Amino acid sequence: MEFRPMRRSKQELSREECIEILTREPRGVLSVLGEGGYPYGMPINQYYCPENGRLYFHTAREGHRLDAIRACDKVSLCVYDEGYRKEGEWALNIRSVIVFGRIRVVEDQTHALNMIRGLARKFTDDEGYIEHEIQSSARHVLCLELTPDHITGKLVNEA
Repeated sequence: MEFRPMRRSKQELSREECIEILTREPRGVLSVLGEGGYPYGMPINQYYCPENGRLYFHTAREGHRLDAIRACDKVSLCVYDEGYRKEGEWALNIRSVIVFGRIRVVEDQTHALNMIRGLARKFTDDEGYIEHEIQSSARHVLCLELTPDHITGKLVNEA
């Protein structure tokens, strides 16, 4: 598929800026094609793996999200930063990234647990806590992997 070029190219972020936002920001909105053809977007914690350029999430073993992914693996993820204000201005400047790609359940349990650890480290550096949570909850959780087909980002001024 050919993805559209950004209409306002002066606002376009570089690939490096997009990756920096995906790496730093802990959450975004994952959108899937839900029941009855309705879009279904949900806030979700995410981890960008620099080694393979893929994004990882954890999810329950059943539910609306997983049903939608099994029906159609094409998704989009929107991640944005906290924004900033220029000196003397009221408007917020926000950098956002949209990732279009395909998502799947990670079947390799060792890989899945390593990616879940990476995700947990975005929130805490307490390795004991992370390992305790994995030991007590891993059997209830699936790891999802989003392989990007297209990544685009832009700077938007709210004014």
